[in-house]
Amino acid sequence: MKRVDGRKPTEIRPVEMKVGVVKNADGSALVRFGNTEAIAAVYGPKELHPKHLQDNEKAILKCTYMMAPFSTTERNKPGPSRRSIEISKVIKEAIEPALFLEEYPRASIDVYILVTQANAGTRTAGINAASLALADAGIPMRDLVSAIAAGKIEGEYVIDLNGDEEKVTLADIPLAYMPREGKITLLQMDGNLPKEDVKNIIKLAIDTCKKLYEMQKKVLKEKWLKEGVE
Repeated sequence: MKRVDGRKPTEIRPVEMKVGVVKNADGSALVRFGNTEAIAAVYGPKELHPKHLQDNEKAILKCTYMMAPFSTTERNKPGPSRRSIEISKVIKEAIEPALFLEEYPRASIDVYILVTQANAGTRTAGINAASLALADAGIPMRDLVSAIAAGKIEGEYVIDLNGDEEKVTLADIPLAYMPREGKITLLQMDGNLPKEDVKNIIKLAIDTCKKLYEMQKKVLKEKWLKEGVE
């Protein structure tokens, strides 16, 4: 099968990852998959106000996902939408298992994710960026979280769907994974596939997440080594 952008079925789009891109944040990252780009900024841990919202046992993780009005050809209205609220919740649930929130009782950790370009896979790009930004901020983590979406087109399993492919795939399956822990932290499916197909797509997505994990570790190590030298 030849994909619209010339990739092989198991080939991801060109990936770019950077950390420390937002200077006034405690941690930040940029992740780009082809023409999809997400920037994440982390603020905290800091004391949560008002105090009645505090948890005496752990920090509260807050995730806010937004799409810039200029991120697609059709202009998005500024402000939260039903979709952005849902994806904010999904990202929070995907990231939370990786964090030692009990280290910071009565605090909040705020993660802001801005999609500056959108061509499918914005939630998974956002999860990769948020995970990097949290690590960049020095938040204690059990593991990094890597994420990718996969599907099935013309009888073949395909990874990292672009916008045109999302329209024709039999199912869109975003997955987030902690490779060292071996745990899936997000699994969704939009569409309908037999159980065997779903199992094979999950395996493909996990294998790809392991590759993204190595990229995440590499970009973090490069920054830490540079800071150590300086």
